[in-house]
Amino acid sequence: MTSSRRIIARAASSATLALVAGCTVGPDFKAPDAPTDAGYSASSNPLPKQTVSADVSGGAVQQLVDGKDIPGEWWSLYHSEPLNKLIETSLKTNPDLDAAQAALREAHENVLAGEGELYPTVTGTTSGTRQKQQIGGSGATIYSLYNVGPSVSYTIDVWGGIRRNIESLEARAEYQRFQLEASYLSLTANVVTAAITEASLKAQIQATEEVIQIETKSLDTVRRQLALGGASRADFLNQQATLAAAQATLPPLQKQLEQERNLIQVLAGRFPNQDAGEQFDLASLALPTELPVSLPSQLVAQRPDVQAAEATLHAASANIGVAIANELPQFTLSASVALQASEMSKLFRLASGVWSAGASATGTIFDGGKLLHTRRAADAAYDQAAAQYRSTVLSAFQDVANALRAVTSDADALKAELEAERAAADSLNLAQAQYQAGGISFLTLLTAQQNYQQAHIGLVKAQAARYADTAALFQALGGGWWNRSDVVAKDGGAAQQKMTDAAL
Repeated sequence: MTSSRRIIARAASSATLALVAGCTVGPDFKAPDAPTDAGYSASSNPLPKQTVSADVSGGAVQQLVDGKDIPGEWWSLYHSEPLNKLIETSLKTNPDLDAAQAALREAHENVLAGEGELYPTVTGTTSGTRQKQQIGGSGATIYSLYNVGPSVSYTIDVWGGIRRNIESLEARAEYQRFQLEASYLSLTANVVTAAITEASLKAQIQATEEVIQIETKSLDTVRRQLALGGASRADFLNQQATLAAAQATLPPLQKQLEQERNLIQVLAGRFPNQDAGEQFDLASLALPTELPVSLPSQLVAQRPDVQAAEATLHAASANIGVAIANELPQFTLSASVALQASEMSKLFRLASGVWSAGASATGTIFDGGKLLHTRRAADAAYDQAAAQYRSTVLSAFQDVANALRAVTSDADALKAELEAERAAADSLNLAQAQYQAGGISFLTLLTAQQNYQQAHIGLVKAQAARYADTAALFQALGGGWWNRSDVVAKDGGAAQQKMTDAAL
C-alpha cells in the first residue's frame, strides 16, 4: 500500500513538472566527503600493533587489526553467557529503545503525510439553506437551496517547495533511524560496562576482605607482642586504626555494588526487585584479543551520531528550498461538480447539475520581511547544522583515538600493577616474619601492609580497566550495528543498506 502510494505521488509530481515546466528551487544536497587526512594518532607517536601481556586474568595480548570489521554482537567476544542473555533481554524490554522505535515510526508517518501534499484534495459538501431575497419593489422572495457534490483543489508544485518539504521529512526520518541505532549502541555498551563494573566491585570487595584478614592477623600478632613486652601500646593502637580504616572501605564498595545491580535491572527494563540473578566476575570474562581499527575514511559511515548529524544537515538543506519556494507565487487549480435545487425532490434530477472550474496564482506583495528573514533563518540553520556535523566528526575521531590509547596504556598499567602487587605481597610476607622475630619495627610492618593494600586494589582496578576500555573502543567505532540482523526486522534495514553502500 505504501509502495503504491509513493509510486502515485512520484507520478503526480512528474506530471506536474511536465505540465508547468517547473523546477526545484534551493540547493541539491550532497553528503559531505569523508575526511581524507584524518587519523587516530600523530605520526611522531604511532599506535603499537599489539599490547603487552601480563600473567593475570585480563592480561592477554590484544592485536590491533587495521580494517577489521566489527561483529554485530561484539559483546559475545567476552564469552559470557550471562552477559549475552542480559543484553538479549535488554534489547527486548528497555523502554528507551521502545521510545526510539516509536519516534522512528512517527517520522515515517510524517513523511507519508508530507507526500499527501502531492495529491489533489477532494472534499465533499452537503448543504441546505433557507434564504430571503428582496427583488426590486415587488417584495421579498423566500426560498430553499440544497446543494450536494464534491470539490477538488490542487496546488501545483511549480517551484518544488512540496518536494523539498518531503525531502526534509525523509531526512528527519533518517535522523530518527540513526538515533535508534545510537540507542542500540548506547544500551549494549552500557550493559557491558555495568557488568564489568559489577565484576570489578566484587573483586575489589574480595581484595578488601583479604586485606582485612591480613590486618586482623597482624593485630593479633601485635596484641601478643604487647603482652610479651615486644610492642608498645601505640603500636597496638596504630594497627587497630589501620584495620578499622580498611574495614571502613568495605561498606562504600558494597553500596556501589548494590547500586550497580539496580542499574543493570533498569537497563534490562526491570524494577530493582525483579533481579533475575545474572552474576559477573572478572575471571569469567574473556578479554577480546583481536581489536578492530576501522579505516578513518570508514568511521563516519559507521558512527550513528555522525550519520544522524548528516541527516540533520540534509534536512536543513531541504528547508532552504522550502523557504525559497514560499517566496514565489503559488498556483492552484480548483473544480467542483454539484447538484443544486430549491427542493429536495428535484435535487437529483439531471437538470440540477452545476459545475465550476478555475485557477489562481497567489503571491506575497508585502509581509514586513517575514519570508525574507525566514529564508535567511534557513540559511543560518544550515550553517549551524554544517558546523555541528564537523564537530560530531571531530568528536568521533577523538573517541576512537582516546579508546585506542586507553587500550594500549591499560595493558602497560596492568603489567606494572601486577609487578607492584607481587612485590608488595613479598614485602609484606617478609615484614610479617621479621616482625614476629623482632627484626623490624612495627612502623615498617605497617608500611608494608599499606603498600600491599594499595597495590592489591590497584591490580583489580587495572584488570577491570582493560575490559571496560575494550568495550569503549567497540562503542567508539560504531558497534557493528550494520552486521546485526535484529535491526533489519525492526526498521527495514535501510540504515544497513546505507552502511553497505558507503563501504562499497
